[in-house]
Amino acid sequence: MAVTTEANIAKVRWTASDLELFPDDNTRYEIIDGELLVTRAPHYKHQNVIRNLTTELTVWSRYSRLGQVVITPRVIFADSDNVIPDLVWVSQGRLANILDNQGHFTAAPDLVVEVLSEGVDQERRDRELKLKLYSIQGVLEYWIVDWRKMSIQVYRRENAALVLVATLFENDDITSPLLPDFICKLTEIFE
Repeated sequence: MAVTTEANIAKVRWTASDLELFPDDNTRYEIIDGELLVTRAPHYKHQNVIRNLTTELTVWSRYSRLGQVVITPRVIFADSDNVIPDLVWVSQGRLANILDNQGHFTAAPDLVVEVLSEGVDQERRDRELKLKLYSIQGVLEYWIVDWRKMSIQVYRRENAALVLVATLFENDDITSPLLPDFICKLTEIFE
């Protein structure tokens, strides 16, 4: 008789095709390294921060014509790495080259923004798992927004990895070398 132990039970590896079987029920299903991650609808203030950031980046993008902002896109890096960031910005020159026929991104956006959701697992996902994934996949800049602390951690690509370059607080301005002449007061993002 065979004994079942954790050592001989194969870990289930989820894939992009598995996600197609889930209901469209306002739940966010993501996969990182084959692990299924499930997130419920976020807090109002989380959504408010995304709206404010989207507005600021969209106005700048329309004026500069350098790229586009997309809210909650599906980004399929691989069959086992399939995520839905809160917000991305993609330069005009790269946009057409990284979209598949269904309108999903298949390569790294230039800028990714994640707004922290409540809970230890949710924070770990954005601060560790997604930071590692975005770093490996070539994201140029990653902003982790904490609406409770009214802060933004800015990671930029240096020596082939995303590195923390600044932690900004409520009275600071956010700028980026990716976004020439873009400047936004954090008070406007957190209002």
